[in-house]
Amino acid sequence: MTKYEILKYVDHTLLAPTATEEQIKAVCDDAIKYGCAAVCIPNTHIRFAAEYVEGKVKIGATIGFPLGYNVTEVKCAEAKKALADGATEFDMVANICRIKEGKYDMVIDDIKAVREVVGDHILKVIIETCLLTEEEKIRMCEVVSKSGADYIKTSTGFSTGGATFEDVALFARHVPSGLKIKAAGGIRSFEAAEEFIRLGASRLGTSALVKLMKNEELGAY
Repeated sequence: MTKYEILKYVDHTLLAPTATEEQIKAVCDDAIKYGCAAVCIPNTHIRFAAEYVEGKVKIGATIGFPLGYNVTEVKCAEAKKALADGATEFDMVANICRIKEGKYDMVIDDIKAVREVVGDHILKVIIETCLLTEEEKIRMCEVVSKSGADYIKTSTGFSTGGATFEDVALFARHVPSGLKIKAAGGIRSFEAAEEFIRLGASRLGTSALVKLMKNEELGAY
């Protein structure tokens, strides 16, 4: 794959708590320039970004981010506000507490409630693989599929680890038909990105690849 082909899989991401409107503009500009799938930004900037891009790139919101233990009513309110502000995709964090307790029915209900709010918009569910056992990861492939979400996603990038080849391969073996995979967290090279795609990822959450491309282009002069 070419680097430009890989960038089409990328959700260009800026989720730093210090993110400013000028930085958000730069992220949006870069995502448009390089044909990224979407931008993923702090919810406080969604209305600004949606007005700025005028539909030229999809705007991703985060729900229950980054810990996932917000109560369902709060997640739904957050999703409703982000939708009203112009978000077109939603990356929600599953309730890790309930996963660790084995209360999967509650996890499904939590995701379904957000699914109902966002309607037909793309919903990705982050399960934070670095905190789960292999058995829990496999079970979550089934849970996320039953919830009606579109993607199962590895990581927030804010916990103890990010995406691994092993976890994406595990997902690919166990996700039911129709559920897509997003790898996110710690993807810092085009070589790694291509391997994640080869293993089954349909989206990549990263801020590094666009920066690498920009640096490469600057180095050409």
